[in-house]
Amino acid sequence: DPAPSLQMIRPEPCGVCGSRIRFGKAAVKCRQCQLLLHPKCQEQCPSPCAPRPRHHAWPSEGVLADFAPATPPLVPALVVQCVTEVETRGLTETGLYRVPGAEQLVREWKRRLLRAGGALPALGSVADIHVVCGVLKDFLRGLKEPLEGAALPLTLLHGATTDIPDDAACGTALRHMVSKLPPANRDTLAFLMLHLLRVSHSPNCKMDVLNLSRVFGPTLVGHGSANPTPLAIMEDTPRQCKVRGFLRCGLCPGRCQHPHPPSLPAQVVARLLSLPPNFWRGFLGTEQENLVPM
Repeated sequence: DPAPSLQMIRPEPCGVCGSRIRFGKAAVKCRQCQLLLHPKCQEQCPSPCAPRPRHHAWPSEGVLADFAPATPPLVPALVVQCVTEVETRGLTETGLYRVPGAEQLVREWKRRLLRAGGALPALGSVADIHVVCGVLKDFLRGLKEPLEGAALPLTLLHGATTDIPDDAACGTALRHMVSKLPPANRDTLAFLMLHLLRVSHSPNCKMDVLNLSRVFGPTLVGHGSANPTPLAIMEDTPRQCKVRGFLRCGLCPGRCQHPHPPSLPAQVVARLLSLPPNFWRGFLGTEQENLVPM
């Protein structure tokens, strides 16, 4: 229900395309939901709309719970919107999450989304899907604590991954640890694991579990400390023993067959991705229908 055109007195983002409506330019605003648009974007405005409260900008940094909604599943809208956009038009792209997007665009879109709070601008106008991937990774990296690292020390996670010889017992230990995560961390981790599994099953992406684990290991799990030194990162990267296959990396059944095993955070993510999808769906439950972009 757009109102007559008005003139901008300060730059604000368009609720459809996300681009700024500059000072002095014409704009339209919905009488009910207060959505602000370029006149040319009016036809793309979602319909029907409903009155909604004004959203405050998210903080520039914080723990995951600072960005989560008030009702389950506790997955931040920014994560949901990025994942939805990637799955809508990115599952045919080679090197998804490995190929970087333009840094300036990643920073700009992350800034827009954080400033918008819960009322996120659409990401359809972002031509390069790798930029959307970059926004998601940069958001996760910018959290004050990793999804798992704060509640579950890396040594404990890695111990469950590599020190338990029986695969079934290892899976049971990891399930128990995940269930002990803070609710927002647990729900978001479940949502991301299901997404990464879908990416790994797309032949066009050429991003198998090993590749995705290497990309997301430090982001989701972190290293042994909040600000790891180069030496600490090296210590998190195990070297293959002289007796080939002695180390168990979490990707190979039994003994590791990789000449250069993945880092400890990557091994943890690989083991988490090996858990059954129904385990992850259990945290989202029937409330998955709430996980749609706003």
